[in-house]
Amino acid sequence: MRTLTRITRHEACFLFGIITTAIFYSFSASLVGEAASYTAKILSFIWLFIAMLWCAFRVVHHADCLAIKLGEPYGTLILTLSVIGIEVSLIVSIMLTGASNAALARDTMLAVLNIVLNGMVGLSLVLGGLRYGEQPFNTQGARSFLAVLIPLAAFSLILPRYTTSTPDASLSTGQQVAFALIIMALYGVFLATQSLRHTAFFKDPRSQKNIALPFLLGEEEEQGSLRFEEDDDHDIDEVHSTSYHAIFLIMSMLPIVLLSKQLAVLVDEAIDMYAMPAALGGVLVALLVLTPEGLGSFQAALKNQLQRSVNICLGSALATIGLTVPAVLVVGWIVDIHVVLGVKNTDMLLLILTLVLSLITFSGNRTNVLNGAVHLVLFIVYFVLLFLP
Repeated sequence: MRTLTRITRHEACFLFGIITTAIFYSFSASLVGEAASYTAKILSFIWLFIAMLWCAFRVVHHADCLAIKLGEPYGTLILTLSVIGIEVSLIVSIMLTGASNAALARDTMLAVLNIVLNGMVGLSLVLGGLRYGEQPFNTQGARSFLAVLIPLAAFSLILPRYTTSTPDASLSTGQQVAFALIIMALYGVFLATQSLRHTAFFKDPRSQKNIALPFLLGEEEEQGSLRFEEDDDHDIDEVHSTSYHAIFLIMSMLPIVLLSKQLAVLVDEAIDMYAMPAALGGVLVALLVLTPEGLGSFQAALKNQLQRSVNICLGSALATIGLTVPAVLVVGWIVDIHVVLGVKNTDMLLLILTLVLSLITFSGNRTNVLNGAVHLVLFIVYFVLLFLP
């Protein structure tokens, strides 16, 4: 009985998510349907967003616990794959709901890349740089991420602009199948490199553990005796068995997947009603799935665990291209949804700038505030262009 009470208290978000799911599926018409009032729809959106975000945070918690049990990079990899599952379910739900939004997958990819590579990376580097001066990371791991991310981003978001098999920036059926297979194969090679063959590339550089320089802590420390936090410190109060965290990670994802269709109805209607940019749907999806990861990245940077921040940020960006794009292409082909992936001119320029800047930032073995500030500038430009194209 005591064990059941403890589980109920710790997994309250799952219970809240299941209750929310039951309510919204039982009273969908009066909460999100045409019969729902304006006030009811606003409150329903807030309720859904809080429930899904709470469950997303719990997914991150269980992934952190699995990271402690299994070690890195497996914990970060589990977290990334979980988030991608949430992302795909949200994209497909919105695409299947209401008016056709052929560019939603493209808008979500762009939002994720800009939020992760500019917003999350930029703020993590600024926070870590302000506190420690310079922070070390494993250059081989960062380069491995970018070596795969750059061609996959080009295949997915730039190349469709220039194919001639369709009249718009989409792919033909044959190209969809071929591109999905190519992207998944290359991402599979990367996963084998990350988790089996070269796991050391994605761990803290132990030989450089005295590089970081904290100059805003008020502590008078000599550079030769500076501390470097271990990357296995996740601040988890209680860790259970591997099976416990694996089961509840999946169960915490379940309400998010089931509620995504209800949220999609409200997002689609709000964009049409207020004549907001269509790309805002992709931004909302990206913010929902990336908020827990972003907070994890910021916390890691503040604890001088930059390698974990790098793994979270670059891993999220790569998984978005390596898994979400093939999944959306396959689902689009199965249910006959038109998917437009090619980006517009301004977005393409910003994407290329982001990838080039990421190469420059992670070409050395240390980062500082300046690196983060430049990324944040591109992040601000992205949102300016979103509302003022």
